[in-house]
Amino acid sequence: MNKPTPAIVTQAAVRRLPRMALWLFCAAYVLPGFIGRAPWKTADMTAFGYMRELANGTADWLAPRLMELSPDIDALLPYWLGALLLKLAPAWMAPDFAVRIGFGVLLALTLVATWYAVYFLARSPRAQPVAFAFGGEAEPADYARAMADGGLLALMACLGMAQLSHETTPALAQLSFTALAFYGMAAMPYRTFGPALGTVLGLTGLALSGAPSMAVLLGLGGALVCFLDRHEEHGLTGSEVALHSPVRSLSWTGLVLASTALAAGLAEHLALWRWRIELPHATWHDWRSIGQLLLWFTWPVWPLALWTLWRWRRQLTSGNFGRHLALPLWFFAVALGTTLTTQSADRSLLLALPALATLAAFALPTLSRTVAALIDWFTLLFFTACALGIWVIWIATQTGFPRQPAANVAKLAPGFEPSFSALAFGVALVASLGWAWLVKWRAGRHRAAIWKSLVLPAGGTALCWLLLMTLWLPLLEWGRSYVPLVRAVEATIRADNQTGCVEVYGLNRGQIAALKYHGNMQLEWARKQASCPWMIVDTEDQHTLPTDVDMSQWSLRLSLRRRTTTNDDVLLYKRIEP
Repeated sequence: MNKPTPAIVTQAAVRRLPRMALWLFCAAYVLPGFIGRAPWKTADMTAFGYMRELANGTADWLAPRLMELSPDIDALLPYWLGALLLKLAPAWMAPDFAVRIGFGVLLALTLVATWYAVYFLARSPRAQPVAFAFGGEAEPADYARAMADGGLLALMACLGMAQLSHETTPALAQLSFTALAFYGMAAMPYRTFGPALGTVLGLTGLALSGAPSMAVLLGLGGALVCFLDRHEEHGLTGSEVALHSPVRSLSWTGLVLASTALAAGLAEHLALWRWRIELPHATWHDWRSIGQLLLWFTWPVWPLALWTLWRWRRQLTSGNFGRHLALPLWFFAVALGTTLTTQSADRSLLLALPALATLAAFALPTLSRTVAALIDWFTLLFFTACALGIWVIWIATQTGFPRQPAANVAKLAPGFEPSFSALAFGVALVASLGWAWLVKWRAGRHRAAIWKSLVLPAGGTALCWLLLMTLWLPLLEWGRSYVPLVRAVEATIRADNQTGCVEVYGLNRGQIAALKYHGNMQLEWARKQASCPWMIVDTEDQHTLPTDVDMSQWSLRLSLRRRTTTNDDVLLYKRIEP
């Protein structure tokens, strides 16, 4: 017998994930990374630098500049948001933390929008499980809620989400607005105000965040899905038929097209259109790098997404598949195409994760017990090993034992002085004990719940991210922030008792923003005739320095070379007094 859907789900399998556990998952994922750190290099610090320029009134709000340099991404809304937060922040609050509060809300909005998107897609007629002859199949609302729990867990389990979703960059704003538009188009047959608002804000916000082309493509594809949705009436109740009526579907199609036109018009008016398509080179190295990025960045949801396409293949090949497959497939295809044709491949692929997590969720009701057990065992071993490795290296930095990890840290981060934080240690210990309890809980309860296979992947990802942001935070700050660089420059300048402006040559946007923020330095571009007592030069550009600067006026005072990275080495020169 040909089943209309591969999902065979009983009412016992759609028990809801306890809300407290779900909230703890989200809190353990969102909060670490936004608390207790300085802006990271390079994109995080760069974006913060543009926000400070706007807040200080030294840049045009319609054309952000950092020492006359325009942003790499032609975005406006993320910089506006950060600048407004800086203006509203109280004096006692660190400016970079004030900005991260707002972007933390964007990450939380991403999680909420993805949950509701999966929920409403799971309510669609062709996503429903098989109806049993004598009843007992899952109720639509309970089934959708359990699927939404699984989709949210799948999103948090993605390895590529961790770092990029905790930076105050346009990439996080793009992710949030993509998820919001995804929710709006997914919920259109069932709600009115929320989906309409989500679609308008999502597409326009995405365009203002530096991705107008993606907003237009997502809007056009979403409008087509809404137009075809008028045929999804088979098997619906009377009230649900009204929701999927041709008139309502055409109305939603018009709304999506209008939102798309609004997004395109705003991008045109604000000159945000920049065509940056760059096809990958036809070399094995380039394609291998893209393949590796796809494999690790989207792990562990891509195998589940492929399994969804295989198990639901009859709906795909018949041309009669519903919005629960069409919408996430389109969102994923657009993001994948952008990944293959732009330089910032990882930040483009980030926008595919809500849709990919949705596809992964629809694999859950089709998994056999053997496959589910394999996922559990692999996840248990992988994340337990990762957590143990984090603990061992932290203990080595604190005590010097084991010797080899301590030696490796000293080699990779020379000059790093470990510090002990009782609060960070306590949080990490509680999280580790929570992981042990979660493993025991997963093995002993909720065996029938369809979201059970994603509890350990999401919990393991949250655990390792939390451990990194507590135990390893001082070490990561040493390697990923510009604070050590700025402090070394400041110490040399103060020791000479000669302050004033500082000329810069060849520095990137992140270094400039860090010197302005952490060092509160007055920066000017280096010229032939020296005008400042100090000059900072990027080592990669020192070969062109004699052409643009009269080096007879300068003497080298400091060479800063850091083994943690090769592109942040700088030279500090002092002007020779006549």
